[in-house]
Amino acid sequence: MDRMKILVTGLIGSGKSAVCNYLAGLGYPVYDSDTRTKSLYESVPGLKEQIEQTLGVPFSELGIIFRDEQKRLALEELVYPLVLEDFRKFAESAASEVVIFESAVALDKVQFAGVFDKVVLVRAPYETRLRRNPKVGERSAVQNEPDPAAVDFIIDNDSGLAELHDRVDRLLKQLKI
Repeated sequence: MDRMKILVTGLIGSGKSAVCNYLAGLGYPVYDSDTRTKSLYESVPGLKEQIEQTLGVPFSELGIIFRDEQKRLALEELVYPLVLEDFRKFAESAASEVVIFESAVALDKVQFAGVFDKVVLVRAPYETRLRRNPKVGERSAVQNEPDPAAVDFIIDNDSGLAELHDRVDRLLKQLKI
């Protein structure tokens, strides 16, 4: 079965997870790239050691990637092919014609080029994002909001949860799914 693959993206604290949790509640399979990547660290034999060797730091100090672009790029080269393969398996095994991929950064990464049929950008004002997640300030240096021209749909998450759900429902109608 050929499945529609939808990327839900946005900056940290924008509400990607709230959108994806709602979609999951409606029965759509959601691939949470952050959680799945962390599980790959545990399940792929030798991956942690390979990361430590490549980055030259203990795995426990992996957070350095948010301050060191070279280390971040080296980590991405190691891990993104594994994430992509894991997502392909996830999508193939899904009992749905639509699969959701949640990621703040996949749209900007060459490894994911051509993977998604549609891209949904969830966005919120900086102050709102900072209230939702205190790491917004730290991560803002390594995350850029996608160019609106590079996405198919935008969901502004500047209200409450009920309004966000209404906006997702409207999106689903537009997608005819």
